Amino acid sequence: MTTDRLNLDLLIEAEQLVPHLGNDKLRIVDLTRSSVYEQLHIPHAIHVKPKYLVRQEEEASGLLPDEAGLKQLIEILNISADHHVVVYDDEGGAWAGRLIWNLHCLGFYNTSLLNGGIHAWLGANFPTSSEVEEIVRVENLLTVETENIQQPRIEYSKLLQQVKADQVQIWDCRTAEEYTGQRLAARRGGHIPAARHFEWSTALNRQNHLKLHPLERTQKRLEQLGFQFDQPVVVYCQSHHRSGLAYIIGRLLGWDIQAYDGAWSEWGNRLDSPIITGESPS
Repeated sequence: MTTDRLNLDLLIEAEQLVPHLGNDKLRIVDLTRSSVYEQLHIPHAIHVKPKYLVRQEEEASGLLPDEAGLKQLIEILNISADHHVVVYDDEGGAWAGRLIWNLHCLGFYNTSLLNGGIHAWLGANFPTSSEVEEIVRVENLLTVETENIQQPRIEYSKLLQQVKADQVQIWDCRTAEEYTGQRLAARRGGHIPAARHFEWSTALNRQNHLKLHPLERTQKRLEQLGFQFDQPVVVYCQSHHRSGLAYIIGRLLGWDIQAYDGAWSEWGNRLDSPIITGESPS
């Protein structure tokens, strides 16, 4: 096995991962369904269930885990500050992006999203495994210091303040029906005032193994909707699952992006939140 330090970009293609399989400093994380992982996965990948990425409260279903939950996640990942984490799923990158966001909240940025996930890997005919390997426990696990968490997360009270002051641009990446309030997924439907709508899956190419469309295309579409890339943006969905991929797209585009992990499950369940129903602002 090799132990070279890895220098991989935030978005990598399947062929870029192949030469590094077996590297001791590489942790490949599989967020597919358990039934998929048991049948086949990228060699050396560990399986993580999405429930370890979120904390649920009465009004919010996708919050960043508390300190104990984050420590548990790091133990499952079994990573040190010297590791590089490559994440993939079977849905285009939403759960994978969410895990990367969790790690970014801890100040750990040695992360890569595998473009297209397991679909792209299989499409390229790269090797798979059904074995679950015993991984040597890391002694110097990544330190969890929750008091330092700021970027790239924004909480309800701060977002509300920015919304009331009209000082924030917001990307709602849910479905159009959720955005307009036609589909109810909380006590109230609609969207956060000033939020513009661009569904997360619009960025995926379903004819090319769920890889991202060219970033230039996605940026142009977002700009046509009125987004300004020289200004910060906040992204949200229902539980900061789908917006996991949107967050990654924002980073890839060089955007100053934060995710609101309380998301619509919190905003829509609170009876004091300002809400707009209907179409996007012009």
